[in-house]
Amino acid sequence: MATRRLEGKVALITGSDSGIGQATAVEFAKEGAAIVVNYLHDAKGAAKTSAAVTAEGSSAIIVQADVSDEEQVAALFDRAVESFGAVDILMNNAGVDASGSPVAELSTEVWDRAIRTNVYGPFFCCRRFVQLRLAAGGGGKIINVSSVHADNPNAGGSDYDCSKGAVRMLTRTLALELAPHKINVNSLAPGMVLTPFNQPAINDPDLLAEQVQSIPWKRAAQPEEIAKLALFLASSDADYVTGASYVMDGGLMINLGQGA
Repeated sequence: MATRRLEGKVALITGSDSGIGQATAVEFAKEGAAIVVNYLHDAKGAAKTSAAVTAEGSSAIIVQADVSDEEQVAALFDRAVESFGAVDILMNNAGVDASGSPVAELSTEVWDRAIRTNVYGPFFCCRRFVQLRLAAGGGGKIINVSSVHADNPNAGGSDYDCSKGAVRMLTRTLALELAPHKINVNSLAPGMVLTPFNQPAINDPDLLAEQVQSIPWKRAAQPEEIAKLALFLASSDADYVTGASYVMDGGLMINLGQGA
């Protein structure tokens, strides 16, 4: 049963048209938060998220914005404040996946796309959120979605791996800067999650069975499981938690050295 831990709060979740962002929007709504649903391309997915939020008795607005664009991020926050008066919780979830290209073949354009979306996006959003929270007297929660690939590299994933490592360090730096203002900053580092990033595995049970073999739990996570951890970090239960990176991977990271 929901305990309404986010009653009266406003949460802005980037990339909340699908996957972890969508699941988190619904989880937050169950606990009383109003939701700013952000999307880039999937208007239908954003509408689905909004409908699920309102079905839980919470309010939602939908704002299309490319988080890699500074002006669009400013407009996103302006819409949020215009509609709800404040933003109390920021979850930087929007991102692009690894290109699969080795460094020697990686174009500057593809590299820039990953860095601008996965690093500049959280930077732009965090900066504007912090400005608003400081003007309001402090307080607030930032949750940055990183990845196990902030630590565990994949060949062909330099664009994604480097971007997620940067997100982890942005999180830790902000935690130091914002502790005096009681703004908590933490990151989630999921392993394999059944989101559109892993659509081929979702569509092919044999491929999924193969890919989960290195995971001790022998399965991928559901987006709703990541959302429940995000809820903890967004709530007052996590008021003493800052600068942390929560790995949620079914044991993947501690299993990678086996057989060495």
